[in-house]
Order: sequence, then structure tokens, then C-alpha cells
Amino acid sequence: MTTPPPQGNPFAQSQPQGQNPFAQGQTPPEGGFPQQPGFPQQGNPYGAVPPEQPRRKIGFKTIKNIVIAVIVVSVAVGAFIASRDDADQAAVGDCLKSSSSSSDEMEVVECSSSEAEVEVLKKVDGNFSSITAETECRKVEEATSFYAQTGDGAEFLLCLKDA
Repeated sequence: MTTPPPQGNPFAQSQPQGQNPFAQGQTPPEGGFPQQPGFPQQGNPYGAVPPEQPRRKIGFKTIKNIVIAVIVVSVAVGAFIASRDDADQAAVGDCLKSSSSSSDEMEVVECSSSEAEVEVLKKVDGNFSSITAETECRKVEEATSFYAQTGDGAEFLLCLKDA
């Protein structure tokens, strides 16, 4: 006959029988509770938290794009402001000079300026051919020439006299 196996858990730690090692009020042994073999160390159950990404610095491309956008907006605003002095903004009594960029365009200038070439006597809205424009301006006393703008934008006729 053989002898029966010993009673109890052969893998048990040396804890006093009947006591809960995790009971409240007891302090854990020095170095923490022992780990059971085959189980990983308890810690963050979701794994390591990645470090926070550093804030992205403003790069050369971003600065370059901002500078280009500012230049484009500045040119657009400058062109708008410059176009306000065109003939379509002229009123009766304004003086004009031939545009330096195109002989077909006129620019508003001060009448006291030496650049003033002609003065506006009458402004008529509408589409005019050279014959109808000349006929219309012959009706205006002191008119010596005319300027008709047709096509893109506003269509009008200016009856002019030498300044």
C-alpha cells in the first residue's frame, strides 16, 4: 500500500492558515505583496502611455504662405484703390490725364496739377459709338473732345474741354 498525499496546497505561500493576506488594516510586507509566478507585474492595465507629442513649431512653409497671401491681398487692395482714379469715377468738373500705362485710358487728377489735360463738362451713361459720341458732345458748349468707354464694366461718355 501507498501512503496518501499530504493535505493542503503544496504551492501555498507561508501565510498563517485562515488569515486573509489582503484584509484591510494590515500593512503589506516590505517590498509589496509577492507576485505569483507566471503572472506579469501589475501596473497600468492598458499598457504604457505614450509621451505627449511636442507642439508643432511654425515652419518656413507656413511663414512663406502667410507672406505670399499678404502680398496678394496688398496688390489686390492697391489695384482697387488705383482703379478708383480711373475715368469711370470721374464727375463733371474733374480733370483727367492720359494714363501712362495705356493711351486708351484716362486717370483723374487735380485740376490745379500740371498733369491735367482735359476737364469733364458732361457725363452720360450708355453705349456710344464714335459717331453718336461726337454728336452728343457737339451739343455741349465748349466741348472740344470726348472719351467713350464701352465693353467691360461701366459704359459711359465724357464730353471734355482742354484744361
